[in-house]
Amino acid sequence: MHAAKIQFHNQMPETTGDTMVEEVIAGLTATPKHCSPKFFYDQKGSELFEKICELPEYYPTRTEEAILTKALPEISELAGEQATLVELGSGASRKVRLLLESLSVACYLGIDISRDFLIESTRRLAADYPWLEVHAACADFTQGIALPEALESRHLVAFFPGSSIGNFTPAAAETFLACLRQCLPKGSGLLIGVDLIKDHSVLEAAYNDADGITARFNLNLLDRLRNELGLDIQSERFAHRAFFNEAHSRIEMHLDSVVAQVISLPGQTIRFREGESIHTENSYKYTIAGFQRLASRAGFLGRRVWTDDDDLFSVHYLVSA
Repeated sequence: MHAAKIQFHNQMPETTGDTMVEEVIAGLTATPKHCSPKFFYDQKGSELFEKICELPEYYPTRTEEAILTKALPEISELAGEQATLVELGSGASRKVRLLLESLSVACYLGIDISRDFLIESTRRLAADYPWLEVHAACADFTQGIALPEALESRHLVAFFPGSSIGNFTPAAAETFLACLRQCLPKGSGLLIGVDLIKDHSVLEAAYNDADGITARFNLNLLDRLRNELGLDIQSERFAHRAFFNEAHSRIEMHLDSVVAQVISLPGQTIRFREGESIHTENSYKYTIAGFQRLASRAGFLGRRVWTDDDDLFSVHYLVSA
């Protein structure tokens, strides 16, 4: 059987490896040390994240899917006819299937930073929905998006599920949404998942699962730095830690150095004290009113918001002003 055809758009710079090295070094030489969560998503990292989404402790995926399923008739009415669906951080493109099977969608564009995973998932979509025009753009959407020329004049609905907006600080989230609004044609929709503030024990369990999949996902970042960039860094010398920072209303993920050690980087070395961490991810949690105010400042008008019965998660339909 021939692989289903997609229209692929490579929007990553040719110097991605050099850029990644520079960004990683800048983070590891900063105080405190940090590394961008976008570097989680190589092929293995993307696969591990899909496993996280199946974990009993990880409520966001199943809760968001249930909200979307219940809200589909209203979403369809808001999205209108023959929309082009643009998924940011498409991953395995699971949730978008709910939309493709219920909305009037003529075209799909998946945007993801993990090239191989993106091509694999969009080819599956193209095979399963042969009537659908499928595009795939390998891009770092956190730096803004460039729509393929063929889609610029179409009626667009952007889909940003999973509360990935929580990986940005609130100020950066506002900047990102304002940039996204400028990239989308006037009147475009944005369907976005936003995790809500809740009991701390529920939040912390979601990032510290009993099977240790989230720990493997976090530590895989170091394996990627070693394998792709040649950094002298060993994941077994670090430990996963995740906790809720109430002052900032966010889950923080860290990789703690379990020993005092020295890491070799191109042209320099970095010292770690025992217990010193690399801050790898934030996941900010919002109230519904708080997120609506942020979206409004970024130039989006709130049209509808849906939640589950326990108010664990929210899905918002916004329109670019």
